[in-house]
Amino acid sequence: MLWQEDCLPGLPRRLPAGSVDVVVTSPPYNRGMAYHRYADRRPRAEYLAWIGRVADAVRTALAPDGSFFLNVGGSPTDPWLPLDVAQEVRSRFVLQNVIHWVKSIAIERSLAGATSHLTGDIAVGHYKPVPSSRFLHGAQEYIFHFSHRGDVRLDRLAVGVPYQDKSNVARWGGARRDLRCRGNTWFLPYATIRRRATDRPHPATFPPELPERCFRLHGVDRIRQAVDPFLGLGASAIAAARLGLPFVGFDVDEQYLAVARRRVETELARVPIGPRQLRRKTHPPDRRQ
Repeated sequence: MLWQEDCLPGLPRRLPAGSVDVVVTSPPYNRGMAYHRYADRRPRAEYLAWIGRVADAVRTALAPDGSFFLNVGGSPTDPWLPLDVAQEVRSRFVLQNVIHWVKSIAIERSLAGATSHLTGDIAVGHYKPVPSSRFLHGAQEYIFHFSHRGDVRLDRLAVGVPYQDKSNVARWGGARRDLRCRGNTWFLPYATIRRRATDRPHPATFPPELPERCFRLHGVDRIRQAVDPFLGLGASAIAAARLGLPFVGFDVDEQYLAVARRRVETELARVPIGPRQLRRKTHPPDRRQ
């Protein structure tokens, strides 16, 4: 269910307290991005206070054993932004994990190990040049995993990776199969696009594989309700559709919501998990937002 509505009044209006098992979202970063309906340049204190109100709404909606995955990225000139956001949320939740979303990476063959089967050095992922001699290319963003008490059990092997050295399967006493914890570094590049205006008409979004991995990490069989308060182009809704999860998304922008609806309908047509229905609800957005 996709709502054209500000999430601050929308979350308590649409979802009972404690009814949400997973929230995966990426709010505006306050970096002057060109959104249609949202002014992405506020005084820092005002922006962080707004993030605090969003966190309050999520805290009320989130179940006692729920997970809140918050994606935030900084910029070369403002690297403290993600940490300031996490600090604002800190008074409402416990920071259980810090995940680094790696969007591009370079790996030298000499450092990859003999079992990697690389034939040469590689550089893969999304590269956006930085027109400055002072800063490095920004290749990662944060995913802060918050929970109420910091004790949510995770399905780590649902996003696990095979052991590179198979002898470790027997060496580690707890390894029952050829699968280990992926860790807190996730390489997830953007899909290549030809025309940004039509293929990705949003200034800041993440690939569906990112929220899908968050859902799997929390444990798909324990998710009765998933939510994204800032839906954008619907990546988290697409991930929920792939996994057959009940989902509610909010966005104030009718254009982004229309794109999200089309993308989710396309995904639902692909997923062979019985008949489902996508509903779009419209509520007048708060003009002050």
